[in-house]
Amino acid sequence: MLLDFLTQNRVEIVERCRLRVAGRRAPKATGHELERGIPLFLDQLIETLRLRLASNPDLAGAATQHGGNLMSEGFTVAQVVHDYGDLCQAVADLAVERGAPIEPEDFRTLTRCLDDAIADAVTEFFRLHEIDRTTEDRERQGIFAHELRNLLNSASLAFDVLKSGRVGANGATGGVLERSLTGLRSLIERSLTEVRLEAGIVQRERIDVRRLLEEIEVTASLGANAKGVAFSVELPATNELAVEADPQLLSALVINLVQNAVKFTHPAGHVAVSARATPERVLLDVADECGGLPPGAAESLFRPFQQGGKDRSGLGLGLTIARRSVEASGGEIRVRDVPGTGCVFTVELPRAP
Repeated sequence: MLLDFLTQNRVEIVERCRLRVAGRRAPKATGHELERGIPLFLDQLIETLRLRLASNPDLAGAATQHGGNLMSEGFTVAQVVHDYGDLCQAVADLAVERGAPIEPEDFRTLTRCLDDAIADAVTEFFRLHEIDRTTEDRERQGIFAHELRNLLNSASLAFDVLKSGRVGANGATGGVLERSLTGLRSLIERSLTEVRLEAGIVQRERIDVRRLLEEIEVTASLGANAKGVAFSVELPATNELAVEADPQLLSALVINLVQNAVKFTHPAGHVAVSARATPERVLLDVADECGGLPPGAAESLFRPFQQGGKDRSGLGLGLTIARRSVEASGGEIRVRDVPGTGCVFTVELPRAP
């Protein structure tokens, strides 16, 4: 009987399946998949087969639970599909070698179990993924609305005071209004960038790096001056330095990095933007003086909803959107910690001929 064969030869089947999975080209096997995944897949298959042979009505619920367990273990859909296939092949090979008296109907039952296990696992994967995505979208919209309301309230209060004529536009109240409007513009631009990325609207063209930095210098200087942070841009010596990228995404990306640098730089600190090039790539550096990153922080900076300082304003999405913008233009972004001083964000893009 097939169920007895699987149970009695569990160790041998697991080892054979591990060898098949380890030798697979794609998706590449992981250590967790080999050590934890293969035995888990086989145990779930045995339970599914047992329930089916017993015509147990709990079969559907068990299969759905299996899919949830696999997702919670961190396995991808591709791993589930391929590993179940490798598992089935390992069982068939061992049965042939051992001359096991397994009836064709038993193998058909095994195949149906595999099909059901894969289908239910994939269905549960996408159901849970949709729940996670809905929760994330709801959280994002809530934080966005909260930040938008705070900026509008600050701008409205400042405008009411200025309208009364009791203070001048060049004073502290005028500064509050200016910072609020700058924050609103940044929030809207970031949201538009995210919408374009979600919609896959990317239009690459030749962009003059010198002109790009000149435009950013004008915009970013206002925010830096309002916070008392020095800001400088080192323009390329040549006008022939250009990149291939989406103009709107790239401009929003660099402005976001600069605003982020100004936000976390200590008062009287310095934020510097510069450009350099190799024969095939252009690198834009944004250096700040935030005091340096905590241990291990560099790895998590580009994850969504990560906020790295005492200032908890913002969605925690800026760097996530920045990375997506760079990748959409065929580049990459990374951060380098300068202990005790700050950090340097580097955007690397294809150089235009």
